Amino acid sequence: METQYRFGKTDETSRLPIYMTTVGYWEHQKETDRPQGFPDYQIHQVIEGQGKLIIQDEEHLVGPGDVFFLYPGIPHRYMPISERWELAWISFQGREASELLSYAGITHSRVCRLRSNKLLHGLQHMLVREESVEDTDYEIECSKWLYALLLDLKPMLIAPANHNDELQRLKPVLRYIAEHLDQSLSLAELAEVAVVSPQYLCRLFQRALFTRPLFYVNQQRINRSKQLMFSEMQLRIYEIAHRVGYENASYFCAMFKRHTGMSPESFRKLHGLQ
Repeated sequence: METQYRFGKTDETSRLPIYMTTVGYWEHQKETDRPQGFPDYQIHQVIEGQGKLIIQDEEHLVGPGDVFFLYPGIPHRYMPISERWELAWISFQGREASELLSYAGITHSRVCRLRSNKLLHGLQHMLVREESVEDTDYEIECSKWLYALLLDLKPMLIAPANHNDELQRLKPVLRYIAEHLDQSLSLAELAEVAVVSPQYLCRLFQRALFTRPLFYVNQQRINRSKQLMFSEMQLRIYEIAHRVGYENASYFCAMFKRHTGMSPESFRKLHGLQ
């Protein structure tokens, strides 16, 4: 396969639940440094060679069989450490993007190990395009393949030892969070639901979901706010903030930008919700 990349061009696909913004393949990936992060979600699969990935201040060595996920607005840098570093990637957006990643267990930027070194099925489809296919048709197909890729991703990843047991222990807490997103939630309150200490709850979240409890809460609040923007377009920003547990609209806007890389107003404008 030769080096290639494509950009999403049509306005129609940006209204879909999830859509491709770029997709491509590098025979040799050069160093990339993004101190401000990138505006879209990204998936990079290493096909051949070795590289170094730095997410914020955390370093990872990545090679064949590794896939790394990058959330919007998270500083990162990656570079080859072998003569050849072969990568395939896709970047994407959409109101269901973070939910689908969370379903696969990807709640923040991280590196995972695949059970197979084969190119992810959806990526392979997106990289093979008939020249006669119109842009809009191709991008709609990409949206379908991307959706399927994320739905099928979880069993393709190697789960850490004891991951399933720890996730089972967290289920009552996750259910409680979902049912009380419109209320203030403290670490102590969540620990009581799990019948463990706050410190142990933090360890459970880190092992099972690779994130912190209150970061997860904020992420779920932001996801719920996106759903409200689509389902109840008449709501003002401060009303949405209150509905998802933020008393202060300015703080809600700051958290929304931290999690998505854009303001609530920009998100609405992007999706034609104004």
